[in-house]
Amino acid sequence: MEDIAGEAQRVGVETGYHDALGRWREPAHEALRRVIDALSSVPPAPPPVVVKGGRVLDEGSPDGRLVIEAPTQAHQPEALRHHGVWMLAVQLYGVRSTRNWGVGDFSDLTTLVELAAEVGAAGIALNPLHAVLDGQPSPYSPSSRLFLNSVYIDVERVPGFSPRDVDRDGSERARLRATDLVDYGGVFALKGQALRAAHRRFRAGRGGDDPDFAAFKRERGAALATYCAFQTLRDHLQKPWWEWPENMRRPSDELVTSIEATAPDEMDFHAYVQWQADRQLAACQGRARDLGLPIGLYLDVAVGVIPDGADAWGEQDAVMRGLSVGAPPDILNTEGQNWGLASFHPAALVRSNFALFRATLAASMRHAGAIRLDHVLGLNRVYVVPDGFPASGGTYMRFPFLAMVAVIATESVINRCLVIGEDLGTVPDGFRDIMADWGIWSYRLALFERGPDGGYNPPERYPEGALVSFSTHDLPTYAGWQAGHDLGVKHALGIDPGEDEGARQWARQRLIEAIAHQGLSDGGTPSFTDIARFLARAPSRLLVIAAEDVFGVIDQPNVPGTIDEHPNWRRKLPLDLDLLGEDRRLHDLGDALAAEGRAVRAGR
Repeated sequence: MEDIAGEAQRVGVETGYHDALGRWREPAHEALRRVIDALSSVPPAPPPVVVKGGRVLDEGSPDGRLVIEAPTQAHQPEALRHHGVWMLAVQLYGVRSTRNWGVGDFSDLTTLVELAAEVGAAGIALNPLHAVLDGQPSPYSPSSRLFLNSVYIDVERVPGFSPRDVDRDGSERARLRATDLVDYGGVFALKGQALRAAHRRFRAGRGGDDPDFAAFKRERGAALATYCAFQTLRDHLQKPWWEWPENMRRPSDELVTSIEATAPDEMDFHAYVQWQADRQLAACQGRARDLGLPIGLYLDVAVGVIPDGADAWGEQDAVMRGLSVGAPPDILNTEGQNWGLASFHPAALVRSNFALFRATLAASMRHAGAIRLDHVLGLNRVYVVPDGFPASGGTYMRFPFLAMVAVIATESVINRCLVIGEDLGTVPDGFRDIMADWGIWSYRLALFERGPDGGYNPPERYPEGALVSFSTHDLPTYAGWQAGHDLGVKHALGIDPGEDEGARQWARQRLIEAIAHQGLSDGGTPSFTDIARFLARAPSRLLVIAAEDVFGVIDQPNVPGTIDEHPNWRRKLPLDLDLLGEDRRLHDLGDALAAEGRAVRAGR
């Protein structure tokens, strides 16, 4: 007789779970079987013994178990220990400027860093910058979290570039700049042509002898070679890696060496692109340091990778196929969510001493003062949906929580990088206490910080070790929330918003009361500056302000549950970067936050 419950327990799969409303849900038998079979591809491994600052955290003999030695806490920036700061959050792709090629780039980011310093911010918070496939718009669907998205390269700054190579009259660049939505296909095509021409000229000149290029190749080592091999094969074969010829479906030293011998220019081109992306991003963080910004760049880390991408091909034991990461049904997403992303394999992580997880963290921390881990609840357990099943038909698989937190703390100290965990959703009891004890900050949104009576929590209720913001990219902007625009958008898309206009109006009134209680308004509809000042009074050390809220944008960057039905990750800011610095709304906000004690001053 089949003991499916026993099998599930052995590999760390939950046979059911309580949803956001407290209801017990169980996956279908076949769905549960698929999850168990996927996890059975690697034999279960006992969790490592974690030693935190010299103290062993669990009982039992360490014989035969990997020991992880970790610091007492993750890195805590000295400048933020006694002084709260704020940052401006920007979707980099959506930055308009008179010089970019239709998408915000790393030169625009340097200007944003300088603007942050001008208005008293601690730096710029960004969407994920991970490498994507084929012009994929979503920054949360990366091909690789180890490397960068080439769309953000300022092509005119790369060695070997000549304006004669592409678009000589500038008409295509002008067209791409003028679109209201980012034309990723057009931008990738134009930048790709220019980068290839620049690389040919670079390689024909001193490219082979460039010491910095050689140093970059040494720094990134085998991971870079594997990534370049994947890109070379993918460009040639144009289909998922599991449909490639049998001898190319799994990377090996021999395969990479063979590709280097047969396609040296292609391999070198992809390394050249990553070199330029890396050095341009490094220059942005360098500029932030020169300006004395305590954080500089805050980068987002996606929760998984696409199954047909570079990381999934390069690390087939550590990245699972056949299961997609998502979220169970909740109040805002009543059908559940399937993000189409592949997760780490828990047992494979343990057996490899968390090698890919460490490399993923280090790559994101490489040029950042802070990172945000998307869906950090996944360190404890991850909701997965077997291929072919609806988003509501999944269940949870467990991860070695303490060991993964210990790895994060270790990498954070090594790279001197603050870590924020996006801990929204159904948070297990004790989870936030453990994270706080390790010095990993919480992520608190005003929209969700409400008491049992539905009223908004006052500022003093927010924790000190936290990032606080009004909303996030998956939720309405302040202008959109006040107007109820998000409700109309979801209704038009056939999505249950989980809230009607009556509930929204009641929530607006509760917010008016909370703001008025702080003496920030006269009882009328609060301005966004009122909201910012309200949040600035929280003891939380980091306040993040979205550019969309500063400039009154009504549409949110992403509507969860949609892909092609809505222009997610394509919207541009309403003003050119040249005009942002002259806009009084941003400077007035900076002045208001300075009055609340949040400004970054020289020498602080």
